[in-house]
Amino acid sequence: MPVFNYNARDGGGNSTEGTVEAPNRREALRRLQARGLKPSKVEESGAAIRAKESAKEGGVADKDLQPTSADCLPFLESMADLVRSGMSAGESLRLLALRLQKSRLRTLCAGLWARLGEGQSLSVAMGAYPKVFDGQTLNLIAAGEATGNLRDVIERLISHFTEQREFRRKLVSALSYPVFICFVAVGVIIFFVLFLLPRLETLLKSLGGEMPLATKMLIWFANTLLWVGPIFAIILIVGAIFIHEWRKKEAGMLASDGLLLKLPLAGTFVMRVSVLNFCHTLAVLLENGITTAEALRLAEKTAPNRALRQQLREATNRVLEGDSLSKALGRTGYFPRLLLDRVAVAEQTGNLAPGLRDISRSYRADLDRWLNTVSQTISASVLITAFSFVAFIAFAIVSAVFKVSQSFSF
Repeated sequence: MPVFNYNARDGGGNSTEGTVEAPNRREALRRLQARGLKPSKVEESGAAIRAKESAKEGGVADKDLQPTSADCLPFLESMADLVRSGMSAGESLRLLALRLQKSRLRTLCAGLWARLGEGQSLSVAMGAYPKVFDGQTLNLIAAGEATGNLRDVIERLISHFTEQREFRRKLVSALSYPVFICFVAVGVIIFFVLFLLPRLETLLKSLGGEMPLATKMLIWFANTLLWVGPIFAIILIVGAIFIHEWRKKEAGMLASDGLLLKLPLAGTFVMRVSVLNFCHTLAVLLENGITTAEALRLAEKTAPNRALRQQLREATNRVLEGDSLSKALGRTGYFPRLLLDRVAVAEQTGNLAPGLRDISRSYRADLDRWLNTVSQTISASVLITAFSFVAFIAFAIVSAVFKVSQSFSF
């Protein structure tokens, strides 16, 4: 149990000092007051208090020690290991603040422990770190504290964040190869057109003779790209700056997000990911005792697209006015009919949270298959296009060499 050093005055006004054992600073103050002492200074002894004081978020001098959102899942996993063994949240934080090796996690735990010692609840203490814990996490922790199910809440949060992390990994893995192929193809084409072809053109012209049509087309394309390319690059840069400034305004961000949803491939991807996050987050919130109204308000914020988020907000308002969830979501036009039918069945049977969990699980598998199909299609299309262009370049060069060689007289 922690030991606190104190300075206090007794009933006669005499100054006294000593130590007292207590689980936290508030309990130490209560025990001193029960002895008839008026404490003027109470500090925890040892190196732990120095770690706690240096760990407060506002007092961290080194920016590398400031906790970030990446520390949320490791923190919950570390805390869950101790809570499973029967330790309280406060004792778990105290032990983690002393034993963890990672500086940022130790700083986070020490700061939370310091705030718990001041009488704050865990959810309130976690609210002092908005860069680490979002509103959904704070509400779930608060619900767990109120219902006495903190351990179950932490376990479900770990499962939720782990699934999100795995999905992001799959997403990056599915899109990295097509992006790499695109960069390689563009690099090869630029090398041929801007570096190799001009030298070959000079050589062919010095040899004389009539060049074939394919070579003429290739040279025309290269010469056009030489003066069109910079103009196109300037247009792209100016357009990117304009869009960036436009999206700084709320109306511009809403309009641009609405246009993004109408794009054939990107819009489908954004809608699918947003629908998955909405269903999964809503299931987690409802399973942990959050009210339907609050859960819908929190779940709608998971949509990164402002236009889609606005539609979800309107759907939430319809539900609060008495409409069914499936009907309200159907009016947005972004949810598949089969998904809406499953939501309606879950509502009718009174198993909305488990139903949404099953829906998000199957929808995630469907999204994984769709991503794999799209990534393979893009990769194949880019490879075929690049190889076709390289083959055309090779044909134009070889045909030009043969054409010129025929003009030689031996």
